[in-house]
Amino acid sequence: MPSTAIERKTYAALPPAVGPYSHAVKHGSTLYLSGFTAFGTEAQGQSLEKQANAILEQIKVVAADEGTDMSSLLKVTLFITDFSQVGDLRKVLAHHYAGNLPASSLVEVSKLFSPELNIEIEAIFGV
Repeated sequence: MPSTAIERKTYAALPPAVGPYSHAVKHGSTLYLSGFTAFGTEAQGQSLEKQANAILEQIKVVAADEGTDMSSLLKVTLFITDFSQVGDLRKVLAHHYAGNLPASSLVEVSKLFSPELNIEIEAIFGV
């Protein structure tokens, strides 16, 4: 079986990585996004809804750079710090998915790497 190259990717339009990781890793026709947050954006320190919008806009930037869009989104994993806000989150997600619903996991966590963050989203695309 032939091996498929692994590409470790960063995107100039996104805030720089704050640790030893790539924004994404592409293997064959699958693109795995690291956990994206609103860190380094205007939404940092804002509501979960605003942070979710900022993160999904970042994800759309990556998709566009890869020549695709949200219709190629296969799976998301969402980590939130306050499950009581899930109703607002679901509205934001529905807007950005525009009917192309991915597989999804939603996990409540006690905190993220900065107290100004209340959501992190990992994503997998078929590209």
